[in-house]
Amino acid sequence: MALYSDLPVYKSTYDLLLAIFRFTKDFGKEYKYTVGESLKKETIELLTLIYRANVKRDKQEVLQEARERIEVIRLFIRLMKDMQQISVKQFVQINEVVENVSKQLSGWQKAMV
Repeated sequence: MALYSDLPVYKSTYDLLLAIFRFTKDFGKEYKYTVGESLKKETIELLTLIYRANVKRDKQEVLQEARERIEVIRLFIRLMKDMQQISVKQFVQINEVVENVSKQLSGWQKAMV
């Protein structure tokens, strides 16, 4: 079993968390402490789920929850673009990372079947 910190999906998710911390600091006050905090919390929880999936024998349930979390993150990011808290350029950049994580989680889940 690989160390969770060596998993590409873990590294990509950590990069996502760093990006979220960087762009949420520029949110307006109304969004920084609501959606910004939720985005951080969801992404940290996603990292925790990746760790759990790596150490569990039956990974399906944990991977499904991780895939649900990435969709919530995707929704929050889209909301912030629509509320003009992030630029279209930032939206595209962060969505590339989100899509990368999502594909890796899907591939991992399919490999377990």
